[in-house]
Amino acid sequence: MEQHKLPNVTIALVLSIISFIACCCSSGLGGLIFSGIALYLVNKDEKEYLSNPENYSNYSRLKTTKTVAYIGLILAILTSIWVVYSVVSMGGWNAYLENQQKVMEQIMNQSN
Repeated sequence: MEQHKLPNVTIALVLSIISFIACCCSSGLGGLIFSGIALYLVNKDEKEYLSNPENYSNYSRLKTTKTVAYIGLILAILTSIWVVYSVVSMGGWNAYLENQQKVMEQIMNQSN
């Protein structure tokens, strides 16, 4: 019998890797979304593999993708906690935005 590859492993791996980048660019929210979708796809393929293990050849890649997705999820959760902590410790959202504006102005002044 010819063995096939699990259908969602590659896209789940790409989404897992994107979740690392999204953690930094979106205060953790993008990482939560991308790693959540990747985990959904991995779990779907895992169920498919477990129903007919002899039909599929890339289960080791599935396990790797699952690990990368969990790491992305953990980083996203930690990033989200850090952002919430930063906002609360600065005195709320408006104070946080004012602080960010000051930092950006300092960066712009140093580059000139």
